[in-house]
Formats: sequence, C-alpha cells, structure tokens
Amino acid sequence: MAAPPAPMPASPQPVPPAPEPRLPRPPLETIQARFGGRAPHQWGLEVPGVVTRSSSDAVALTFDACGGPGGSGVDARLLATLRKHGVPATLFLNARWIAANPGTSAELAADPLFELADHGTAHRPLSVSGRSAYGIPGTASLAAVYDELVSNRAHLENLVREPAPWYRPGTAYFDEVAAEVTRAVGLVPVNFSVNGDGGATFSAAQVATALAAAGPGDIVISHMNRPGSGTALGYEGVLPRMLAHGVKFTTLSKAGLSAA
Repeated sequence: MAAPPAPMPASPQPVPPAPEPRLPRPPLETIQARFGGRAPHQWGLEVPGVVTRSSSDAVALTFDACGGPGGSGVDARLLATLRKHGVPATLFLNARWIAANPGTSAELAADPLFELADHGTAHRPLSVSGRSAYGIPGTASLAAVYDELVSNRAHLENLVREPAPWYRPGTAYFDEVAAEVTRAVGLVPVNFSVNGDGGATFSAAQVATALAAAGPGDIVISHMNRPGSGTALGYEGVLPRMLAHGVKFTTLSKAGLSAA
C-alpha cells in the first residue's frame, strides 16, 4: 500500500451538535457489553476488517473532507473536473466540514454523481485505548469510539436520506477492536490501496503519477478540502488520459462493497 495520508491537525474547534439519527443504532451499553475489556493488538491502515480494495473492474475514487482549522475549504476546481468528465466518487464528510459548508454539502448530496460517506465527528484516529497517529490523539475509550462513529450520522442524514455505510476515521488509523465496533454499529470501515495525494501534500505531477497507477479494484484516497494543493491540477491532467485508455471509475457502493 502507498504511504499513509498526511493528517489534518486535531483542534479544539467545537463539533456541531447533531440531531437524533433516523437509523437506529445499538445503544452504547450493548457495545460495552460486547467489546468491554477487549485489548487491541494491531494499529494501522490495514487491520483486520478494514476494506482496502473492491472486486470491481473499476477504480473507486474517494475524497476526504476533514474539517477543522485549515481543513474546511472546498476544492471547487477538483469537483468541477469530476463533473466535467462525469467521474463518480465517494465523498467522506466530517461533521466540522459539513457545518462549515452547509450549502456545498447540500449541493453534493443532490448530485447523483457522488455518494456521501462518513469521516467522523472530531477527525480522530479510531482507538479504544487512546493510540495516536501523526501526533493526533485517538479516541481514548470504547465510549469515545462509539461517539465518533455515530454522532456524525445524523448530520449526513440531514443531507441524504440514506448515506452510504462506509466509514473512514481521521488519519485513517484503526485498531482491530475499533474496526469491529464500526461494523457492530452498522458501518463498514474503509481505507484505500492507492494514496492519491498524500493528504493534499503531493504536487500535481505526483498526484497524476499516483492516480495513473490505479487499476481495477483499487480504492484511491485523495482530499477535497484543500484548494490550492496539487490535487485538482493532478486530477485535471490525468483523468482525461485514463478515460481515453478505457479506465472505468465508480463509487464504493457501485463497486460492490458489501455492508454486511
């Protein structure tokens, strides 16, 4: 797998309060009874239970919108490029990004080219024991994992009646217990096989090179919250060439990922 994405910095910026989600979730007490006392032994991007590829003959593009200071921008040029070429994508939205961009969030929700997925509430690595990634503290307990998983869901449900079940935490790091909890609350932990923009740190040429290497079944991670990075220019340059060579693109749902 390519190098992990650069993280968005954690911040004290408050997370907007969420209404009650429409889709019922198991209560915290049920999760605590099932997973309480479980000690994780793995930490990273590819722990058991986390999906990193599909069985599709297409490339699944995914874009994170992380939120928080410095991370709540909208890469309009990138979105325009995807729309110009009719390239679908799965968009992982964080609660803080949604709160900072309500109009854009609603516009994306209404666009059939895109599906909306869950990038958490406070953009934390998902850990039951407080593990950190890139210096960012993870969720420190089972209860904190549960809150990070479920509290953004209502924000997404305000945008689209049935958000996609895919979940990616801040920094994309999980421990294996947290990955199991993700599935226990009805979500599917998803990461990637191709790092498309290095957390929006790649140059346009690096983005183009990374994306050009993607093939059938690959899940690509990039970022849509950093206008001015090399992401949009890289996609703008390489997508037409890939399409001309017959590369197909899809969302995670149409790639055949199972929510089971």
